[in-house]
This record gives sequence, C-alpha cells and structure tokens, in this order.
Amino acid sequence: MNSDKRRMGLAVLAAALGYFVDAYDLILYNIVRVQSLQGIGVPEAALLRTGVDLLNAQLVGMLVGGVLWGVLGDRRGRRSVLFGSIFLYSAATLANGLIHTLPAYTVCRLLAGVGLAGELGAGVTLVAELLPKQTRGYGTMLVAAVGVTGVVTASLVAGTFHWRTAYFIGGGLGILLLLLRLGVSESGLFAKACERAVSRGNFFALFARWVTFKKYVSVVLVALPIWFIIGVLVTFTPELGRDMGLAPSPQAGRAVLWYYLGLTLGDLTTGYLSQRFANRKRVMAAFLALTALVGVAYFEFGGHSLTTYYVLCFALGWASGYWAVFITMSAEQFGTNLRATVATTAPNFVRGATVLLTIAFRQLGPRIGMRNAAVLLGLLSLLIGAGALRQLDETFGKDLDYVE
Repeated sequence: MNSDKRRMGLAVLAAALGYFVDAYDLILYNIVRVQSLQGIGVPEAALLRTGVDLLNAQLVGMLVGGVLWGVLGDRRGRRSVLFGSIFLYSAATLANGLIHTLPAYTVCRLLAGVGLAGELGAGVTLVAELLPKQTRGYGTMLVAAVGVTGVVTASLVAGTFHWRTAYFIGGGLGILLLLLRLGVSESGLFAKACERAVSRGNFFALFARWVTFKKYVSVVLVALPIWFIIGVLVTFTPELGRDMGLAPSPQAGRAVLWYYLGLTLGDLTTGYLSQRFANRKRVMAAFLALTALVGVAYFEFGGHSLTTYYVLCFALGWASGYWAVFITMSAEQFGTNLRATVATTAPNFVRGATVLLTIAFRQLGPRIGMRNAAVLLGLLSLLIGAGALRQLDETFGKDLDYVE
C-alpha cells in the first residue's frame, strides 16, 4: 500500500513540475522578448514583428508536438513521453541562452515548443490512470495549481536575472525534472491496452466518426474562454486600459501576474468542488457563468482605476480557473488507446485557437473600438464554450479501463 502511494505521489509531483516548467517557459519568453531580441541585434523597428514571428514559431512547435507526443504516448507509453518531451525542452531552452542570431533563436523556440507540448497531457494521463477513480480529480487539481505558479516564478526570475540566465535556469529545471522522473512508473492501464488487439494512438480515428469528432472538438473548445482572456484581455492590457480611459495604462506583466494568481486559486477551487459534489460539468458550467459576470464587471468598472483593473484581472483568473477540471475531463472522455492523444493535443489546440482570436481582435479593434471588439469576441467565446460543455459526458468516477 505504501509503495502504491509513493508511486502515485511521484507521478503527481512529476506531472505538476512538468506543467510548472511549461508555464514558466511560455511566460518567460513574453517577458524577456524585447531585451533578448535587442541583445542579438534586432533593430527597434522590427522588435514587434520579429517577436510575433518567434511566438508563432513556438506555437507551431506546440501544435506539432501535441500530435507527436500524444500519438507516442498511446503507442509507446506515457512514461516515454515524460522523458522525451522534457529532454527536448531542456536542450532547446539551454540553447536559448547561447544564441546570437535570429535564425538560431527561431529554431530554439520551435524545438522548445515541441518539447513543452507533451508535458501537460502525458502527465495528466498518467495521473488519471494511476490514481483511484474517486480521487484522481485531486491529483489533476494539484498538477494544474502547481503548474501555473511557474508563471509567478518566471516573472520573478526575469525581473532578477539577465535574459540568458533566465533561460539557463529554465533548462536546468528541466534537467532536474528529467532525473526525478527516473523513478516514475508506467500506467497499468496502458500495459493492459497493449495486450488488446486494438489500434493505439491513431490520431485520425478522432475524425473517423461524427460522434467521436464532435466529442473531441467539444473537449478542445470548452476551454476557449480561458484562452480568450489570456490571449486578448491580458495580452492587450495596455491597449484595452487606454481605451477604458486609464492613464497611465496598466502593464501587461502585472496583469499576467494577477491573472495567473487568480487562476491558481480557481484551479484549486474548481478541482475541490468537482470532487466535493462529484460532478465536473456542473462546476464548469457554474464557473463559465461566473466568468461572464466578472467579464461584465471588467468592462464596466475596469476603467475606474489601476487598482480596480488589477483586482478584476485576479477575479477573471479565479472565475475562469476551470483549467484543472478541463484537463481532467479531457483525459476521462476517451479510452486508453486514445487517451494520451486527446489529453495532449486538446490543451495545445485550444492554445492554438488563441491565434485566431488575437487576429480577429487586431482586425476588429480599429473598426469598432478595442473595448467593443473584446466584448464581442468574449461573448462568442463564452457561447462556444457553453455549447461545447453540453456535448460532453459527465466523467466523475468513470472507470478508465476501456478502449475506443
């Protein structure tokens, strides 16, 4: 019994720290973008365009890596992905601290994105399959809550150290995590699936039948409101703040910090409530409604003062903090032969959808105003998220020993 508890505890710790590194790297680049590009000689006039290109390179890497690691997780095992993804991330991030040219920087961000793409999905899949069905929500809750504290750490590290040192720290954390994972056990459910005559990790099987396709798309889109807030409201904080009449305008870095602190609390809240009431869908529906209410307050009162604005960023993080329940449900919706594929691709695909939202915001903002564009896209995201939730099955206490 004690050995089982140690095995489960180590899996939760390894998955949580993997997501921690994921969040650390994503935010770190946003913080050190300007100084790192200046450090390798990018002209002032090209900083914005080049920075977006590098961010897109990382995003492409995460989309490719989501499919790659998801398929490998179902074919070769969850443990193999935990090793491969963190090794690639660590090597690419350490190299980030050594680059001196833009092409090298682009390749490093691309490879770091590929590596990071496997962290959350493989970790959550392993945790969901190792923990008892009545308590696995607590495990994934801790994974999500510990993970987003990587944002806070990235903010502190970037504000204290040179940008190259900040990348070295991220790569070093990855190497330490790789060593920790030497003691992680493989999922018993995966071993059982290998004994069955069934196709494993077939990404295209998700699109073969309408019922499967609809469920998969719904898994992805249910988290769209979270990434609307991150990709539009938080990212474009200075522009939205000015449009609301705030002078000086709020800082994006501070808005990120307050939002993610709220998101951490939200993950703990929704994770606990989904266990307490033995229902994931109702908790997600309640927090989608809370997100809408806090969103109204953000647009109505966010322009009163900087303090009010940052408080509302924190409140938005808490209200939209159903990410923990989302990643749990994504691992519970499909059988063992497709579970890692879904749990790994879904978070990365919904992150990718953020690009469409930001493009739409940039196009609509000059035409109808920044505030109106954000309201319109926010409403659309909430309606899509609510509609997607209706299509999903309730999965609390579901036995995961089955295949598609």
